[in-house]
Amino acid sequence: MSLLSDLINLDLSGTTEKIIAEYIWIGGSGLDLRCKARTLPGPVTDPSQLPKWNYDGSSTGQAPGEDSEVILYPQAIFKDPFRRGNHILVMCDAYTPAGEPIPTNKRHAAAKVFSHPDVVVEETWYGIEQEYTLLQRDIKWPLGWPVGGYPGPQGPYYCSAGADKAFGRDIVEAHYKACLFAGINISGVNGEVMPGQWEFQVGPSVGISAGDEIWVARYILERITEIAGVVLSFDPKPVGGDWNGAGAHTNYSTKSMREDGGYEVIKKAIEKLGKRHAEHIAAYGEGNERRLTGKHETADIHTFSWGVANRGASVRVGRDTEAEGKGYFEDRRPASNMDPYVVTSMIAETTILGKP
Repeated sequence: MSLLSDLINLDLSGTTEKIIAEYIWIGGSGLDLRCKARTLPGPVTDPSQLPKWNYDGSSTGQAPGEDSEVILYPQAIFKDPFRRGNHILVMCDAYTPAGEPIPTNKRHAAAKVFSHPDVVVEETWYGIEQEYTLLQRDIKWPLGWPVGGYPGPQGPYYCSAGADKAFGRDIVEAHYKACLFAGINISGVNGEVMPGQWEFQVGPSVGISAGDEIWVARYILERITEIAGVVLSFDPKPVGGDWNGAGAHTNYSTKSMREDGGYEVIKKAIEKLGKRHAEHIAAYGEGNERRLTGKHETADIHTFSWGVANRGASVRVGRDTEAEGKGYFEDRRPASNMDPYVVTSMIAETTILGKP
């Protein structure tokens, strides 16, 4: 095994200028991540320098067998924390050979929203709190839970320390550092209310980059859990009963909200969100009805509400924002399995472009 490890970690910089680029894309379920690697002649610093590529869409549920070719367009580059050196991770989106975005390509529509002049001038900032659950591989039961049983009630696990309370910290720490190495603007991590559940935060990120960074951070976490022999779940309610679900609270602000008088802009934006509540809920993740019950720090899925420092509301405004008269708000409705391209662009579309 030591030889295998040595080969995996082999430093190629003194041997060749060639680099390895890992192309990453979203599969047919809209949540699964796919990847494959190719050799490039030398270091690359911009996605425009990268070649397009293709894959068999019939094997990912994205094309029929008789016309299976799907084209990958490189969109964002990150440093590769696994291979290191000049090797890179490449976030791509997918198109037909004719250049049309395939149905699961949500980035294309999001990019249109973020390139709209009215959105560009507002410099949209996002901070996404990505919750997830670590599962034991063979039984698909949360890490640290007794087989066929339950741990003690919630209370001691949130932001905890100790072998009987915090399960999987080595994975969390490895992911944290790997994201920083990659160039992702990861801003923190913490243990969550349900044991075996954790959260990482990405942001502030501007516009389309929020979606790119969350997807690549998810990919890195998938790779780390693969190495650790642990299953990663983004299910919004992985265990039924009196256990917290998993969300992806999305913090948001515009330039107008961050300037003096911004609190009035925030309140108007929240009013617009309320008018499109049903449409947002429909786009905020699968299985969210199991999470948004009005319990466990959630609002009921059928009712829109907002409040200052209220974690039982659909939208929460922080005390600092209220006191300073400017700042940001938190949309608490998105599920942990949401598509960040969809959620971030939809919030901008509703609050800035005023889509009815």
